[in-house]
Amino acid sequence: MTGSQAVIECLLAEGTDTIFGYPGGAIMPIYDALYDYRDKVNHILVRHEQGGIHAGQGYARTSGKVGVVFATSGPGATNLVTGLADAQIDSTPVVCITGQVFAHLLGTDAFQETDVINITTPVTKWNYQVTDACEIPEAIAKAFYIARSGRPGPVLIDITKNAQVQKFNYKGYTPCNHIRSYRPKPNVREEYIERAAELINAAKKPFVLFGQGVILGGAEAEFKAFVEKSGIPSAWTVLGAGALPTGHPLNVGMLGMHGNYGPNVLTNECDVLIAVGMRFDDRVTGRLDKYARQAQVIHLDIDPAEIDKNVQTTVPVWGDCKETLPLLTRLVEKKEHPEWLQKFRDYEQQEIEAVIRKELHPQTGEMTMGEVIDKLNKLTKGDAVIVTDVGQHQMVACRYAKFNQTRSNVTSGGLGTMGFALPAAIGAKFGAPNRTVVAVIGDGGFQMTLQELGTIMQTGIDVKILILNNHFLGMVRQWQELFNDRRYSFVDIESPDFVALAKAYKIDGNSISDRKDLEAALQTMLNHQGSYLLEVTVTKENNVFPMVPQGCSVSEIRLK
Repeated sequence: MTGSQAVIECLLAEGTDTIFGYPGGAIMPIYDALYDYRDKVNHILVRHEQGGIHAGQGYARTSGKVGVVFATSGPGATNLVTGLADAQIDSTPVVCITGQVFAHLLGTDAFQETDVINITTPVTKWNYQVTDACEIPEAIAKAFYIARSGRPGPVLIDITKNAQVQKFNYKGYTPCNHIRSYRPKPNVREEYIERAAELINAAKKPFVLFGQGVILGGAEAEFKAFVEKSGIPSAWTVLGAGALPTGHPLNVGMLGMHGNYGPNVLTNECDVLIAVGMRFDDRVTGRLDKYARQAQVIHLDIDPAEIDKNVQTTVPVWGDCKETLPLLTRLVEKKEHPEWLQKFRDYEQQEIEAVIRKELHPQTGEMTMGEVIDKLNKLTKGDAVIVTDVGQHQMVACRYAKFNQTRSNVTSGGLGTMGFALPAAIGAKFGAPNRTVVAVIGDGGFQMTLQELGTIMQTGIDVKILILNNHFLGMVRQWQELFNDRRYSFVDIESPDFVALAKAYKIDGNSISDRKDLEAALQTMLNHQGSYLLEVTVTKENNVFPMVPQGCSVSEIRLK
């Protein structure tokens, strides 16, 4: 068979059911082969390659499988770079297959030739260029193994056109489960588990920080068992949301720059800090020289490179948390920490009085983003997948959305990619077809990838699009207000008629600006058969608080 046919056969052998892509000259042979397999795999024609990879990310995040993306050479391949960087920093398993010019033209500046291998090396977990069809099965097997194993991430395979059309003796597909010198999971060291348990058992004010590693490891049940036996208050990073249900009595809220008051302040009061599957990102830690200096730190992570990278660890626990957490749970004593937990509740009450009540239940004035999310929570009962773009609405949604189940919060965490939400929501729906998917997007981010409305139109996918429109690039404006004396430099943004735009793509919609219309409009959106766009005009100069100003300690978090 040809190399192109082998590509499709290998993908089917890996269980691929959905491919997001955009054809072009250099990948045309693979698309020609795909024509004969169109009843076996679902190809989604996106409107831009960046939309394709964000859709692949959304698919991976909700399904737990590897997202697969096709793109052609040159500009097609370079349009993937933002998504690759996003997937790399957020540990999302994606396999991208790009077409390339004929091997004999490499390095000649041929039409639509770019050195995609060197361009994408910094933003992929692994990449490889195939110039001979015989390499295709092994390369694809390695790609899937590397993408999904250990700390997941994006992989790119670049296949020259001659390798796509070349015929070779295809001997079937053998999945990869080992690569020499690649150790996806470090060996678990029992002595570190024992030392960690000793610290936890002796702690008076222990505090757990949990991140996406719990979700990626499929360790939600193991984590819940650990938290409930140890009785330790637990707070989550943005990507860790949903690993422990929001309403769990030991879930004390969100960490970080716009996180909850108690978790930030009490980070600098705990005596033992237990980090599970998180990387101590700067948005979580604030000033490192003032971060948890009083605490002994236990860090559970599958990636040894994260241990001691930002925060000095007292006891490192290398390994997959699905394996390490049960070992730790077995050794920790069953405890409760009522007085310590009450401190979190006391701070929560302060935050309710200073911030949350007026954000979620304003009595006058224009609508707030918080009250929209709060009303959405009540209507979805915390069971929807919430896909957020980047900006104020993202932080508001992450703060106030309720997540009863895992893989419900899909957002661009580490890279902060505006334009992420719409295509990611499309992928998220394909990854979780039986769940309600709501894309919460700002007026700025929506205009970066709104062409993907065409993908919704053509596929008929059911995605609810909620635009929170404050007529500003809101997060930049907030910083300019607080730290640049209200010098609003190029943050006023005009938008088209979003509802008319959606209708041009055969998507129904509505726009509201009055509080009395909110609940009915949201219910209409959720009940609608098929995709629906709802624009809600919110107050222009509302800020997201609490906030840890840049360069400050987490304990210097501001309520106003």
